[in-house]
Amino acid sequence: MEKVKQGTEISGKGVYAMISKAVCERVLQAAVSTGADYAEIFAENTLNHTINMISDKVDTIGDTVVAGAAVRVYKGLRSVMASTVDTSEAGLLRCAGQAAEALGQGKAEIDIVLKDSKFEDIHPIKIVPANVENKDKIAILKDAYFAAKGYNDAIVQVEGTFLDVDHNILIASTDGVYAQDRQIRTRLMISAVAEVNGETQTGGCRPGRRMGLEMFEFIDPKATGIHAAKQAVTMAGAGYCPAGVMPVAIDNGFGGVIFHEACGHSLEASSVAYGQSQFCGKLGQKIANEKVTAIDDGTIPGAWGSINIDDEGTPSRKRVLIEKGVLKTYMIDKFNGRRMGMESTASSRRQSYAYIPTSRMTNTYIAAGTDKNEDIIASIEYGLYAADMGGGSVNPVTGEFNFAVNEGYIIRKGKICEPVRGASLVGKGSQIIQDIDMVGTVMDMGQGMCGSSSGSVPTNVGQPLIRVSSITVGGR
Repeated sequence: MEKVKQGTEISGKGVYAMISKAVCERVLQAAVSTGADYAEIFAENTLNHTINMISDKVDTIGDTVVAGAAVRVYKGLRSVMASTVDTSEAGLLRCAGQAAEALGQGKAEIDIVLKDSKFEDIHPIKIVPANVENKDKIAILKDAYFAAKGYNDAIVQVEGTFLDVDHNILIASTDGVYAQDRQIRTRLMISAVAEVNGETQTGGCRPGRRMGLEMFEFIDPKATGIHAAKQAVTMAGAGYCPAGVMPVAIDNGFGGVIFHEACGHSLEASSVAYGQSQFCGKLGQKIANEKVTAIDDGTIPGAWGSINIDDEGTPSRKRVLIEKGVLKTYMIDKFNGRRMGMESTASSRRQSYAYIPTSRMTNTYIAAGTDKNEDIIASIEYGLYAADMGGGSVNPVTGEFNFAVNEGYIIRKGKICEPVRGASLVGKGSQIIQDIDMVGTVMDMGQGMCGSSSGSVPTNVGQPLIRVSSITVGGR
């Protein structure tokens, strides 16, 4: 990547002292003036930079700045949040006063002393996107775009996007927290459309990391484009998937979206604390096949969903959710932890200051097992190989889900055979994790944006190749 200028390596901590410690203490004191037992300031300054390419040329280049602050107060299980774009001391005091007034009448009983929070920065940035000229980012995008466009004559349309985000946050709270973090992320997204015999299908590839442009030292833009185009061409020439109940092998990487959606959301305190989860009251119980160990880990260096601290200022950690089939913990934020009588697991996340934070996933995956990939495929007499998963829907209360298979193949007599399109997987989260009876040795992750009540946040999903012994496959 010779064209990209090397930047100075930076740390994620203390990049911008957006609001001084002394100002935060005064604002928090105003926030608890009517009797709140907890108050918090969340401030951010975020730059989103995008370059979009379609019809063989750069279509748009855009910058969006999100800047502001929110003051949140609790009293018992009651919570109030107010937000403002005025981050001066006067503006923050007004915001704190509004939150305090909405909470009710009472008397302040908290002495506030803020201390700098100590945490390790696990994501040093080597090439800061803001220091790189657009022409160099466009060169990367073009490499991916034209690799997809030139893959096969069947490719009729390609769209590409280069995205970099510089997300700076500050959290101060009456717990004594005073923490700052700089979260830089980079992503390349290619979508290709192929037409075969009048039928069109779409393929995609969207790698991203919590990194600067050093991400492209090990992610090849051309390979990204070819992956998207190959998937589109393969699926456009495929027949339809037959419907029925059968064993399914789900590949690694974005295949982990099944666990993320069908089970992960049901393990978040935002569902568990209100009794709206299929896994309520099951800590310590066996809920999955003993081959299943599921983890949410926000501490993986450079991973798309990683965080140094959560959005309540708690240092990130690795959480083993399910160990050899046994439910070990939930993902918990401070407020929902109150309702549950449990401490935060550093799982509080929000899209921006305009959203109330709640428990969310970071990098969530099924850990590697001991089954060889070839043995997993060979074990299936007739079934489906889901090489790449798409979107879907899930009810976290019941765990019932429906997911599209972006790229699928029929397995016959232990061999991967012809490609099929139009496949979907239908089931229930609590059942599928019991029916995962083979788990491969190589875990990989895919990147996505997860939407929930606190907005859209970057999350990784992952797993090795797994076998689900029996699941309903939708098709024709």
